Formats: sequence, structure tokens, C-alpha cells
Amino acid sequence: MTKPIILLAVSLLIITTKIFPGEAVNIKRIKGEILFDGIPDEPEWANLTYLPMTMHSPVFGAEPSEASEVRIGYDDHFLWIGASLYMNDPGKIFAVTRKRDDRLFGHDAFGIILDTYNDKENALVFYTSPNGIRTDFTISNDAVMNGGGFGLNSSFNISWDTFWDVKTRIDNKGWHVEMKIPFSSLKFKPSGDVTTMGLIVCRNISANNETDTYPAIDPKYGMIASNKPSLAQEIIIEGVKPSKPVYISPYLLGGGTREYNLNELQTGYVRNEKPEYNAGLDIKYNINSNLTLDLTANTDFAQVEADDQQVNLTRYSLFFPEKRKFFQERSSLFDFSLGGFSDNMFYSRSIGVFNGSPVRIYGGARITGRMGRWDTGFLNMQTGAHDSVPGENFGVLRMRRQVINQNSYVGGIITSRLGMNGYKNFGYGIDGIFRLFGVDYLNVKWAQTYDSNLENKMNSLDPSFILVDWERRNEKGFAYRFNYTYSGEQLKPGVGFVMRGAVQGLNGRLSYGWFPGEKSRIYNYSVSVMAEQYNRLDDGNLESAMITPGINIGTKKGINAGLSAEVRKEGVRNDFYLSENVVVKANEYTFTNGQMMFSTPNSKMISVMTGINAGQFYDGLRYGTMTMVNFNISSGFNLSVNYDFNAIRFPDRASNNSLNIHLVNAKALVMFSTKLTAAVMVQYVNSYDNLLTNFRLRYNPREGNDLYLVLNDNRRISGSGSVPEYPRFFNQTVMIKYIHTFIL
Repeated sequence: MTKPIILLAVSLLIITTKIFPGEAVNIKRIKGEILFDGIPDEPEWANLTYLPMTMHSPVFGAEPSEASEVRIGYDDHFLWIGASLYMNDPGKIFAVTRKRDDRLFGHDAFGIILDTYNDKENALVFYTSPNGIRTDFTISNDAVMNGGGFGLNSSFNISWDTFWDVKTRIDNKGWHVEMKIPFSSLKFKPSGDVTTMGLIVCRNISANNETDTYPAIDPKYGMIASNKPSLAQEIIIEGVKPSKPVYISPYLLGGGTREYNLNELQTGYVRNEKPEYNAGLDIKYNINSNLTLDLTANTDFAQVEADDQQVNLTRYSLFFPEKRKFFQERSSLFDFSLGGFSDNMFYSRSIGVFNGSPVRIYGGARITGRMGRWDTGFLNMQTGAHDSVPGENFGVLRMRRQVINQNSYVGGIITSRLGMNGYKNFGYGIDGIFRLFGVDYLNVKWAQTYDSNLENKMNSLDPSFILVDWERRNEKGFAYRFNYTYSGEQLKPGVGFVMRGAVQGLNGRLSYGWFPGEKSRIYNYSVSVMAEQYNRLDDGNLESAMITPGINIGTKKGINAGLSAEVRKEGVRNDFYLSENVVVKANEYTFTNGQMMFSTPNSKMISVMTGINAGQFYDGLRYGTMTMVNFNISSGFNLSVNYDFNAIRFPDRASNNSLNIHLVNAKALVMFSTKLTAAVMVQYVNSYDNLLTNFRLRYNPREGNDLYLVLNDNRRISGSGSVPEYPRFFNQTVMIKYIHTFIL
């Protein structure tokens, strides 16, 4: 069935032309002296390339409400960016964070996006705020938001860090920025003496809910259009060569764990104490200007933030996003999505984690970058034995290259999982993303797996995955997405994640969006309808189906609201439990519900996001609410509280089962400076009856040097009266970790 589709794609690609042409801008070389003090007032700045800003939103093409003077230049070692960001009323500057890598939503901010290979698909991002924080991340897949967020399949890798510096200054005219980015921190490929990159400059003005950009970028390409490398301005730099530094980062760790476990007779709890002393090493070596080798030995993630607790009201496995920095870095290179929000041929949490507990990682290697015209990612990791699980070796190789035009790719992936007990699992696949015309894209994938514990009919569709996806990527006017997926009964990616297997499905989305213009208080609004249906492969019966019409509205003040209805049909083959005492019986269910979402601007001292849902739920009723409140109390203190509540009733059941689930997540961040921060996270879910506390103190005197103090506590809230009596806490951990980076 895929052959005619591929032939159609090829025929359309033949006539594809560039849709984002632009004349390249020559960046001037710095000849004089620049004092790196946060104010670009040296005479040399006036001789550098000037970048005029245009309003991106709320009124595209309008004159910015505040003046910006932005210039860019370079010398042999650094790319320099200077900006004077004027404010008619400097008292309205909103800068309430000093945290490294804060996302700066709703804050006054300034940053650049560099498409260093000029491939219109990938980019490096450098942002700062009036407080002078450093926020850096990477962009892939032209900033397409798979799943609509920052999860596994997101095009934004917010955990990427590199070496660069910034200084800022606030005065009675506004605020000023000086950035210097070492060329050694950028991967690029000169052509002779000339290097061509893509550049986007962004300024956020919080008081006006405004974004200004260079070049001018139409918001019709989506809510993250200002981050799309395909819309960047080409710039030319001459006489600069990539360097190849070596980064050596050893770590030392000390601490211990106290925990209580049931004795053999299960008549009481016994206390155990385990001291821990550890050391390890990470090495980063630039093989050439395009390839980077990362080596890790005795890898440890003691400093990683705890997972956010989740409540599972479905019959499928929960997905937890990756938070370990080693696996997050350049993670987009390994992405091979299997169509869903979380489904992927490579899921890094399959490495070094078993049932939520860490597994020792002896070490591994990773190669990332570009080989010729191929984007390449290779990873191999070795873990130790854990409980009943033997030591395992994990491998993945991912390659992609441009074809036909700058927004079309073909690629492939190979994965392996080899157990020391003889277990073998392999996966392999090919994929392609093709820009057909305008903003229409065709995405096709095929993958297959082999597992030594299965029959493995390799000449059939049983261990296979197929996807065909056609979408129009814009938010103004008519947009759509149509998708077919096939997930075979024996598909088992040993290094991946599949939430719902052994099904085939169709889903689609139709939408129409408006941008009313300058005179309206509305920034944009849209109407849409989504539909999907999945059927099981073995019997052809329904697994699930849904249709959801909705409307979304955003104002120029940053207020957003959404309203939708949902009609669902669920074919439950096997009973599944919502709690210890509440079960959903095998049957076919049809039910409806409605949802409403509302959020206030992040630029205020207090911002709120809230939502409610109400309606039928299988053979019962459900009411739920979610509220997240963020308190930007000062530049040194931030508090956020998230509360989820679900009330489920089954009035037609003889036992009249009911369920009330409360989830509370509170996070406090104390920012003593841009180098010293303390974070506390407290979580409670009444259905688990566990109070989880995570405390992290981080001292970051310079990039690559970090001192962490981590405390974790897990305790039962209502333990009194239990048999045997619950201990005061289940486990407590204290860890101190120091990382030091040597640059050679």
C-alpha cells in the first residue's frame, strides 16, 4: 500500500522549489577593541552589522513598540552580539529569574538562533534576560512540536549546554546585552574560506506581550514560528575555522541511603544504611569540525531532578520523560517517532532504569554530528546486573540526510539490546520527511524488530510498524493532518517505547485559524476538529475511537482560552484497575465529556493555568480539574503549585464504587545568584499515600564546574494503624557530587 504513496511523493518533489529565499548578509569582522562589560558602547560596535527588528506579534509587520539596536560581528575566536534594548519606562522590565537554563516564558528576554550548518532544519539557541542568565538549547525538525510540548519527541532539547558568556546591564534607558559565543562551541562546515549560517534574532517585551524578530517572520507558520530555522536569514562569515578542544569532566560523589524494608516474616520493618562513594569520568572530543565523541565511565545521575508523579486513568503504560543530561544532549538526532506522543524506536529510559530504580551504568560512547551530508548519531552503553535483570548492552545508530530540498530528509535507524544471559533484540527502520509544496509535508516510516523470545515472522507484518502522515504546517487559514499507522503484534523495540501495540489506526485534524489584525484585541483564534480510530489486529475489533471539535482564542495581552467536546468509544478487552478497589470491566463503552482551559500571561507576578473536564467515563461519571499557579515573587524566589483532582463515580453499579484522586506538586526555587540556586519539590498523591521530597542545591561558578547537594525523602502519610506499622519514612538519601571540567 505504501508504494503508490511513495511514487506520488517523488513526483511531487520533482517540482518542489524553495519557498523561503533570501539574500545572504555579510557579517563584518571586528577590527577594534571591545570591553566585555554588558554595554555595547565602544566605537567598534558602530562599525558592525546592524540588524533591524520587526514586530512578530501581536501585530505582524508593525513598528516595534520599543526601539532595539542590535549589532553582530566576529573575530578569530568569538561571535559577538551587542544589543541596546530601550524601554520608555524601564520600571516595566520583567526579570524575575536567575536560574541557569530557565525557559523565560513571559519574561523580558533577548536571544539568537543559529542554524550553523544552514540546513534549514537544526539550530543552536542562546538566550539571556536582564538579570544576565544563560539559557541555551537546540532545535531540530524545524521546530515542529510533536505532541505539542517539550517531551521525548519534542524538537526542543532544553538540556543542551555549551560554553559561552553573556553580560547585561540595566539603566534608565532600558537594558543592554553583550554576548560572546566561542566558535569552538559551534559545529559548522566552511566552504573554502566562507561559512554560511542561518540567523534569527528575538526580543521579548513582557509588558506588551510582544516579540520582535530579525528577519521579519510571519506568525502564520505557528506559535513557534520565530524559532524555525527554515525562516532564518542567511549570514556569511569569512576566514573562521572550527577548533577541536577536548573537555575532560571527572566527578566525585559521596553520600548514603537509609531505608526500611519488610523482614522475612513480614512482621515488621528493618532499617538498612548504605554509604556510597563513587567516581567517574566524561570526555568530550571533537573528532573534526563536524563530529563529536563523548565517552563516559561509571556514569552517575545522582543530581537529576525527581520524576513528576502521574495518575494513570488509562489501561496503558505511563510515559516518563528523560531528565538525565547525558541522554538529553543531542537526543533529537536519535529520534524515530512511531506516531504517538511518546512512542519511539529509541527511548533512553530503557537504559539504566528498571521499574523506576537506577541500574548501574559501567560506561559507554556516543558519536554525534555530520558525516558528509549525513546527520549521524551513534550510542552504545553497558549496564550492570540488577535484581533479576542481567547486565545488558544497548546500541543505536541513526542517520539522516537532506534530499531534493532543504526541508526534506531520508534516514534510517538500527537498535540493539543484548543481555548477558543470551537475550537479543534488534530494531531497524527507514523514514522520510518530504516538503511537497508550500508548507505541506509528507512523513513516511517503516520499522521492524527481532526478539529472541518471539517467533519473529520477518517476512510478515507482525513485527513491523508503518506510518504515512500528510500535514500542512501553519496556523493561519486552512490546515490539516492525516495519518495512518500500523503497529504489528510482534513489534517490540527493545530500546524503545510503545504505549499501544498490535493495532492499526487512522487519525486526522482539520483546523482554520484567523489573525484579526492591529485593531482587534484578539491576537488569534481557531476552530478545529480531531478524530481517530484504532482497531486491534488479531480480531479487527475496536480498540478506541474519538472525535473532538474545539475552539481556541488568544488575546494580545497573553490570555488564552480553549473549549472542546469529546465523544469516545473504547473497546476494553481485559479488566483494568483504576485503583486497588475500582475496576473497569471488559466491555465496549461510548461516552462523552467536555473540557475547558484558561491561562493568564506568564509576564505577571502571578500567573494561572487552569482547566476542567466533566462528563461520562466508561460506565460512570468523571469530574476533574487542574490548576497550576506560578508566583514570581522576586528575582530571587519563585514558587509554583500544581493541583490535580479527579472524582470518579459509578452510580449504576451495585457497589457504587467511587474514587477521589488528589495530586499536589509544589516547587520552590531560591536563586541567590546566577551561580547559586536551591530547588525544593514536594509531591503527594493520595492514592499512593506517599509524600516525596527532593532538594537540590547547585553551585555553578562557571560552565562545566558544578557542585550539587541532593536530599531525597520518601515517606507514608497515614501509616498509623497499619499492620505491620509503617516506619516514619521508607528511604532517605543524601548525596554530594562535584564535577570539574578541564579544557585542553
